[in-house]
Amino acid sequence: MPSVFVILTGLLGLAVGSFLNVAVSRVPAGRSVLRPRSACPRCAAPIAARDNIPLVSWILLGRRCRACRVPIPVRYPLVEALTAVLFAAEALRFGPSEALPAALVLTAGLVALAACDAEHLLLPRRLLYPTLALTAACLLGAAAATVQWQRLGSAAACGVGAFAVFFALHRARAGWLGFGDVRLAGLLGAGLGWFGPLHLLFAVLSGSAAGLLVGVGLMATGRATRRTRLPFGLYLAAGAVAALLVGEPVVHWYEGVIDPSATGAPPHVPVHPWP
Repeated sequence: MPSVFVILTGLLGLAVGSFLNVAVSRVPAGRSVLRPRSACPRCAAPIAARDNIPLVSWILLGRRCRACRVPIPVRYPLVEALTAVLFAAEALRFGPSEALPAALVLTAGLVALAACDAEHLLLPRRLLYPTLALTAACLLGAAAATVQWQRLGSAAACGVGAFAVFFALHRARAGWLGFGDVRLAGLLGAGLGWFGPLHLLFAVLSGSAAGLLVGVGLMATGRATRRTRLPFGLYLAAGAVAALLVGEPVVHWYEGVIDPSATGAPPHVPVHPWP
């Protein structure tokens, strides 16, 4: 994969990450992401263009507001850097393919949703629904460009199926899952279903395992109890990103394990190793 393409996609991720920070700061409070212009939440001083360069400005300003010198939360550079790294990794993973736009849109939305869940234990509909709509539009374009309508059908079926399963869990044990997690499951099903149901299963299992391990660790250290609410959406989002980046070799390995004759390869040997 040409390094220029990967670098440019990473730079796009930096810019997108800057916008995601605005969304994470404003959407949970019910504010517009477009107006007014960005300002310091402490002194309300407008942020100049020279101080609004993703990642770079935070470093040059010494991690503080130029006007009042209040510390700038570390979440801002972390979201920008993480989005850039994930965009570059997915450019390397998918190349300039028809699936890349959907993967990038889904990833950007998941970063914002994960940050909101980590800070506010909230998965805002004003972030989730636009992510779903844009991801679906990108997948529709990919299906039209590649004439792979069966993949689009798989995405729709996985989205509906994941929503239904999580909805049933929510109704059975409302304390386990918030309804935001139910909506998020539908988004993950639609976004990952393009690649196959096993990618969705990998995302849910890995995200759930990560959340369980973190919860057990917090309880073991006395920092949480069985009643402590954890941002489950954060772990589901992490599992989904992992499925986008490494799901393919894991799925091929699993398929080779359960049915070696279907792939013509011996057990435990990936048929299509990820480059």
